[in-house]
Amino acid sequence: MIKTVTVIGSGVMGRGIAYVAAVGGYQVTLVDISESAIESAKKEIEKILSKAIERKKLKAEEVGGVRASLTYHTDIAQSVERANLVIEAVPEKQTLKKSVFETMDACAPSDCFFATNTSTMSPTEMGSYTNRPEKVIAMHFFNPVHKMPLVEIVRGLETNDETVNIVQEVATNMGKETVVVNEFPGFVTSRISAMVGNEAFYMLQEGVGSPEEIDKAIKLGLNYPMGPFELGDLVGLDARLNNLKYLHEKLGEKFRPCPLLEKYVKAGRLGRKTGKGVYDYTDATKS
Repeated sequence: MIKTVTVIGSGVMGRGIAYVAAVGGYQVTLVDISESAIESAKKEIEKILSKAIERKKLKAEEVGGVRASLTYHTDIAQSVERANLVIEAVPEKQTLKKSVFETMDACAPSDCFFATNTSTMSPTEMGSYTNRPEKVIAMHFFNPVHKMPLVEIVRGLETNDETVNIVQEVATNMGKETVVVNEFPGFVTSRISAMVGNEAFYMLQEGVGSPEEIDKAIKLGLNYPMGPFELGDLVGLDARLNNLKYLHEKLGEKFRPCPLLEKYVKAGRLGRKTGKGVYDYTDATKS
């Protein structure tokens, strides 16, 4: 039975996962080697809690319990020593994930389960960095974690049924719907999203329409909640480009990144996090 969850990485995804895990009734440790990143995560979680009260998602008396369930740490090894489940949410860099998983495996209890929050990378490969590949799986959360209802659960080659069942139960307790799929590059959602976002950039490059027109057409014509440029700016155009490069390498020409997307990333126009992507967020009316 899962009681304690450690989340490694306190960025946008990690702090969101820690929040929904605490709301779901788990004792949660959020760990990051950066003190400043931890402080930023604390402030953001407080903002989410305040908005949850305003929107009546949580009762005021429940907030104290959520806060009490959350602890923060800067040492990965110590943070996993008593964990039942560790969710890795560090940047999508293979060498970094390898290092983190090796530390997790060396320091966590032998019966602890491991999950990687990734949109494209291989849970099978993550499992190979451990001595417990049958207990390794991917939990693909979506941004913003506290609002998006889905967790895409991805089995690796060695992942056993117990791990799948445990992780499904955890995701359900976090208030999420789940789909369970077998590992293949890009899974389900990232393949579709990357392709739509890339094609939108080709349309922009070709002069088919403005970003506003393309986004509006997709939202109203295809019933998407966000247009591809709005979504790309939210998740980060650098992250979108990295995903496309990976999918291009694994699945071929249909995922070749649009040159215009590469140009935006080279210019540092990465989206909301830098204040400018396809859209300009420096104007308060667009933030």
